[in-house]
Amino acid sequence: MMGTNGGTGGGDGALTKERVLEALRPVQEPEIGRGFVELNLIPAIEIAGRDIRLTVELPTPVYPAKARVEGELRAALTTLPDLGAVSVEWKPRVRASGAGKTDATPIKGVKNTIAVASGKGGVGKSTVAVNLAVALAEAGAAVGLLDTDVYGPSIPLMMGRHDKPLMRNGKIVPLEAHGVKIMSIGFILDPEKALIWRGPLVAQLINQFLNDVDWGDLDYLVMDLPPGTGDVQLTLVQKIPIAGAVIVTTPQEVALADAIKGLKMFQEVKTPVLGIVENMSGFLCGTCDTLHRIFGEGGGRRVAAEYGVPFLGEVPITTAVREGGDEGRPVVAADPDSVTAGAFRHVAERVAAQLAAQAAAKPRKPTIMLKTVNR
Repeated sequence: MMGTNGGTGGGDGALTKERVLEALRPVQEPEIGRGFVELNLIPAIEIAGRDIRLTVELPTPVYPAKARVEGELRAALTTLPDLGAVSVEWKPRVRASGAGKTDATPIKGVKNTIAVASGKGGVGKSTVAVNLAVALAEAGAAVGLLDTDVYGPSIPLMMGRHDKPLMRNGKIVPLEAHGVKIMSIGFILDPEKALIWRGPLVAQLINQFLNDVDWGDLDYLVMDLPPGTGDVQLTLVQKIPIAGAVIVTTPQEVALADAIKGLKMFQEVKTPVLGIVENMSGFLCGTCDTLHRIFGEGGGRRVAAEYGVPFLGEVPITTAVREGGDEGRPVVAADPDSVTAGAFRHVAERVAAQLAAQAAAKPRKPTIMLKTVNR
C-alpha cells in the first residue's frame, strides 16, 4: 500500500524511501566531500518487495570512482533487514557550475565554459585544450572547442578539419571532429594570410563566436585562449560567465613567471582558477622508455601550492603528441593507451571534478522519486 508521501506503509519492517535514504546517507561523494543523499544525487528509488533499484547520478562524465562508490552504496544498504536484490543504474549528469561573472550573459545551451590559458606562447596550451576536449567527449559529455587565438589559430590543423562551416537559420554551424564541436577563425580566413586587426575588431569577432554560433546543448565549452593577458581574455570575462580557467605552463622558470601573471589576471577579474597543468613535464623516450626532465621538474606543482590552486597534473611530451598535432589526430584519440593520453584523461577528470564541486555549492531542490511494486 502506497503512503501519501510516496513511501510504503504497513508495518515496522516495510521498506520505505526514508529508510533507504537514511541507510545511504553516510555514503560520501569522494571529490565533493558530501553525501550522495545530501547532494540529491539519487533521483529515483524503486522498491519491489525487499528488492531495491537505485538511480544514481554521477556529477562528472569522467568518474573513475564508480566501482568504489557502488560498493559503498551496496554495503550501506546491508543495514536494512531482510534485504533482497540491489541494482544500481548510473546516469552521468553534468550541472552548470554557476561560477564566473554573475552579470555576464551565458552562452545559450552551454553549461560550463572552460578557458585554457597561458602566460606565454610555446607551452602547448592548444595541445592541452584539444586533448582536454576530446577526453571529456570520449567520456560521454557534449563538448565544444572554441579557438579564440585569432592571430594564430591552430585548432583546424590539430583537429584535422579544414573545410568551411555552414550557416543555418542565421547561425554558424560548428564543424565536428573526434566527437567535439569546433569553431575557429581558421575555418573562415585564408590560412596563409596574416590577421592584422586592432583590439575592437578582435573583440567583435569573439563576440560573434559567442553569440552567432549554434553550439546546441553542451556540457562543456573549452576555449583555447591566445597567450598573454590581452584583449581576448578581457573580452571573454566581460561577455560570458567563465566557469573556470586552466593555466598551462612548462616546468622552467621563464614559463612559470608568465603563468603566474595569467593566474593573477583571472583571480583579479573574479574568474575561478580550476588549476595548473604542467605540460612537457619531461620527454618520454620511445626507445628507452625513460622520462627525461629536459625543462626542469616540479615547477607547476610548486606554483599551484604557492598560490593555493589545484595542481591538475603533469603531461609528458612524446613523439606521438607532436605527430598527432600535425596530423589532426589528438593523442587521446590516436594513442589512447599511451602514458600521455592517460595524463590528459587525468587532467580532464580533475577539471570536471572542480566544476562539479562548484555546482554542488549551489542549493538544489530534491527531486527524488519513488516507485513501489507490490508483490
